[in-house]
Amino acid sequence: MLLGSLTVIVLLAAAPKPAKLSPTHQALRDQCLVWAADPKNPWAMAHGITGLGPSFLAADGRRADKVMVHDFLLRGRVPDAGVEKTLFGFAKYAPDKTPIEPHTNLITKTLLKAGLPLSTRYDTSWGASLTLGELVRSVARSYRHVPTSEPYWRDVGWTLDVLTATTKPGGSIATDEGPVPIDQVMDDALTALEAATGELKAGMNKGLPQVDKRKQGIYAHPCGGLHFVQAVLGWAANSSVRKRWGTRVDKQIDILFYRLGSEGKQYDAARQQLPQYKVELLTQQVKFYGHFLETTARLKTDLGWKPNELQLRHINSAKASLDATVRELLELKLFEAASMSALKISKPQVSLDLIGDSCHATHGLDGWQ
Repeated sequence: MLLGSLTVIVLLAAAPKPAKLSPTHQALRDQCLVWAADPKNPWAMAHGITGLGPSFLAADGRRADKVMVHDFLLRGRVPDAGVEKTLFGFAKYAPDKTPIEPHTNLITKTLLKAGLPLSTRYDTSWGASLTLGELVRSVARSYRHVPTSEPYWRDVGWTLDVLTATTKPGGSIATDEGPVPIDQVMDDALTALEAATGELKAGMNKGLPQVDKRKQGIYAHPCGGLHFVQAVLGWAANSSVRKRWGTRVDKQIDILFYRLGSEGKQYDAARQQLPQYKVELLTQQVKFYGHFLETTARLKTDLGWKPNELQLRHINSAKASLDATVRELLELKLFEAASMSALKISKPQVSLDLIGDSCHATHGLDGWQ
């Protein structure tokens, strides 16, 4: 997607004015601002909203949230678990493989977490008007809790964020098959997270320098499972939950920080051993460090968590690693229009990652400004 100069000017004029940013933070923000604005790519626009807020505009001048709902929402679509009773939903991919909502309920979750009220009204392609609250109710109606299914846990993080944002402890999810207690769902989710991070916990307890990533456990999840971590630990924002879960929350935070050193060492080694994959590895580093900063910033916001002195040093180390990574990407000119257009053809997943993960990294850095 090549954007005209007028479009870029419109986007820049519409974007909120942040505080003075570092050159690499600004580069990530600009990457998100321009490349996530494609009105044909709702997945990218959702990331633009995550990175730059609910007023984010598509390249055609419309608000991105309005574009996603009007142009891509379907009636009778199945967003979760193959249930035909759902009122509304999104396809996972367009016929040309452009991502629409590859992770179940990503779009509704994005709108909620951006702070849009449930009364926000959207026009649809079939002429009706509906609210964000109606989209949330559709998510609840179609929801099925399948705690014995590994694929369920890998995809449910975005859905859990919708359900926990709109249900209080002690309450129930109003599914089409009857009420499902939210406390049971989230207790199961914490247990599943503990199982997924069990190998990392063992390595941390043994003082191992790293636990190799082999797509096992939490590494079988998209984005290294950090969206799942965010959704599960975010439930502990409720004081009754925090009290009941106790040190189990603290242990997961410890594991998160252990991952920073463990994964950083593996990226450094891979860069030495596999120089032919430099671009892919740099892109994955943006993904990890950006999501790490986003996750820890969300812990601060959701739980009122405050890092201790050592944790704060680790956060600063993650920021420095992200800065160094982006500097290398800039030296390779990978954020430039010609490179992004070429990557879209030669390495489409890298192209998408450089868009989405730049937005997550922007969000994470903003959370620690």
